[in-house]
Amino acid sequence: MKRYEGLFILNTAGKEEGVNDMVDKLKAEITAQGATIETVQKMEKKAFVRVADNKKKDGFYVNFIFQAGPGAIRKLQTHFALNADVFRTLFSELPHKVEAK
Repeated sequence: MKRYEGLFILNTAGKEEGVNDMVDKLKAEITAQGATIETVQKMEKKAFVRVADNKKKDGFYVNFIFQAGPGAIRKLQTHFALNADVFRTLFSELPHKVEAK
């Protein structure tokens, strides 16, 4: 299994459910692909520097660090591209965690 970082920008505009509920759904979807989540970092709502759509001027940022098997990232990208709550995703591979002796 490889170690990954997944940065998600959530579309919270007009949503009645809270950000915590959205993050819990993301966790469930990531673990459904056989991934093991190490950490979840909820950042804050930030305004976009470049506005691509006048309806979406900001988003809530969430960072996941997890381990997943081969092919899981492609499935996650496809799945989250269809999710209306997720505005953007960025996945990057991380080095393996080195245990302190």
